[in-house]
This record gives sequence, structure tokens and C-alpha cells, in this order.
Amino acid sequence: MNTIKYLPLIAKNSLRNRRRSALTIGSVAVSLCLLGVLMAMYRALFFGEDATPAQALRLVLHHKVSLTMPLPTSLEEKVRQVPGVKAVMIRQWFGGTYRDARDTRNFFARFAIEPRSLFGVYSELTIPEDQRLAFERQRTACVASADLANKFGWKPGERITIVGDIFPVTLELTLAGIFDDPGHNEVLFFNWEYMRESLPPSSPARDTAGQFLIEAESPDDVPRVTRAVDEMYANSPEPTKTESERAFQLSFVSFLGNLKLFLMAICGAVTFTILLVSANTLSMSVRERIREVGIMKTLGFTPSAILGIILGEAAAIALIGGAIGCVLAGLLCALLRQAPSFIQALRILSVTPLIAVLTLAVALAVGLVSALVPALSASRTPILDSLRHTG
Repeated sequence: MNTIKYLPLIAKNSLRNRRRSALTIGSVAVSLCLLGVLMAMYRALFFGEDATPAQALRLVLHHKVSLTMPLPTSLEEKVRQVPGVKAVMIRQWFGGTYRDARDTRNFFARFAIEPRSLFGVYSELTIPEDQRLAFERQRTACVASADLANKFGWKPGERITIVGDIFPVTLELTLAGIFDDPGHNEVLFFNWEYMRESLPPSSPARDTAGQFLIEAESPDDVPRVTRAVDEMYANSPEPTKTESERAFQLSFVSFLGNLKLFLMAICGAVTFTILLVSANTLSMSVRERIREVGIMKTLGFTPSAILGIILGEAAAIALIGGAIGCVLAGLLCALLRQAPSFIQALRILSVTPLIAVLTLAVALAVGLVSALVPALSASRTPILDSLRHTG
């Protein structure tokens, strides 16, 4: 059947009932918007961009049992002696409150680190030399990423007060510098020694840290360092787990359970729901046009032509909804990229051309499958039965 010559008829019939068509397109668009965002999340989390050269050398060392369990700071010097280790740095999540805790805009990452090691381990971060030296020399100094400083309008010399919650101390910090971060993270770093000295002398937190960042000499050393460090503490009271930054970030996602299965289940449920909605709508549309189909047959339209026209109408409505859904998914991903997140993978959340093609393919498949049964029924109905049909 030459479908091309029926395209004007397909286009006209697709929108003959504008209200129904608009509602169908809207429901398909919203559903496929959700489907597109879920596929973008799946790609970003499990098939994201490759690590940068600096990230490929960086490992995160933490307690094997739980991220909330600290490790002794004495571990740092022992790890530094492992062959293949270039640098080691304490990194302690501080938490705390800046300004009003009820305002989510005031939430950002706050880490206690060792200033002399920061810009060596995070070699991709760049900062003016005078600001770096000021950060290293002044105990109460801190540095902020450019994105965070721009968000609050901070300038060097700014006084920043962080009220602790995990740690019962209030830190009075002075912004010594602003660094550029290619990852566009909103993060604040301050001196771990200042936080340690602010704690009560009896506090066990003075001699422990939540994480250690390890910089390997070369990419070839990374697996050897990982095995050596974990084997060193395998039978100790504080067993360790050493992993890449990406794996560490995804460990937060693992708190939700099997996220892969979770996302795939939602995608399947969304697709099945669209199929039910569109099948019901298209079946109703075809039933109302049984007499019209009989007239078309008397005018010379073959059953295959009628089948193609009805399937074409369903495909057109589904593709329009799919295209709108892709646009909405792209806008939603852009909003999610701006939301505070410590999972670096979500910073690259986007609807790629492949995701857009897959979304449109799902839309097309849903449209054709949902219309197939009513279209076959209509094309096979005898002319007399069609003309007798009263709806």
C-alpha cells in the first residue's frame, strides 16, 4: 500500500476530535516525559561520562561496614607508605547549618580537609596562588567553589558561620579564596585541624575521620593500591573499603536498594500505562467510525489501506505526544541539574539524542500496538455490517 498518498487524510483524521486528541497527546507526553527522565537518570548513573585524568587517579577510603563509621586518623600515615600512593588527605563531612536551615538554598557541601593537600589531590581545581597560600597559613580560613561563591555573592574576606549538628561546635570561618571547579560543584572546604581543636578534649572525633582521599601515582597503580590498602586492614577492628570516586558516589544511591531494577520497573509500568490509555482511546475512536469505514470501502479503499490509515493516525498522535514529552524531559533534566546533589553523575543529567530516539520509538510502538487490534477489526468488518453499525 502506498501510504504516502494517504498522509493528508491521516493528518486530518488525527485531529478530527480535537479535545480527545489533545487529551491523548497530553497523557502520552507526560508519561513519556517521565520515561525520558528515568532513562536519562539510568544513563547518568550507570553509563555516565568517563572519569577525568584527575578523577581516574583518585580513590576514596572509608569504613567497610558503613559510611557513618569513622576511621582512626593514624591510618593516614600508614596508607601514605603503600607503594603507588602519591598523596593522602583527610576529608570529613561536617554538615551543620548556614543561616536558616529551613531554606534549602542554604544547603551545600561542607568538608574539613588538610589545606596543604587539597589542591594536590584535587589537581583539577584552580585558585590564585596568593589565595591558596592564605588558606594554608590561616587556621580559620576556608575556600569555596566559584559556583557557591556566586550563589551567595561571597568575596574573599567574607565571614562565614557554620553551626554544627553532627559536631557540637560553631565554626567562624573567613573566606580566603575562591577556586574554579570544572565539575561546577557547590562546596566549601576548611581546615580539619581548626575543626579538631574546636571539639572538646574528650571527644573521640578528634582522632577519627570519615574518609580519606588517596591519589595514586598512575592509573596502573590504582588497582594495586586498592587491594593493598584493603588487605592491610582486612582483619583489623576498622576494616576499610577503597573505591573510585564514581563508585563512592553511587554507594549513596545503593541506600535505595537495587536502583537498576527500580528504574526498569518504573519504566515498564509507565509504558504499560500509556499502552492502556492509548488503546482505550483509539478503540473508542475506531468504534465511532465503523459506518465511515464501510463508506470508505464502498468508495474503493482496500482493507490494507484502511488498516494503514488507522495505524498512521495512531502513530501520528503518539509521535506528537512523544516529541512534546522529549522536550518536557529535557527541561526537567535541566532543572534537576541545578538542584543540590552530591552525586556527580546527576550533574550530567540530560536527554541525549539516543534517549530522544528511544523515547520516540517507544511512543511509536505504543501507538501502533494499541491501535493494531481495533484497526484489524475495522478493516475486516464486512461493508454491510459496517453500514448497519449504529455506534
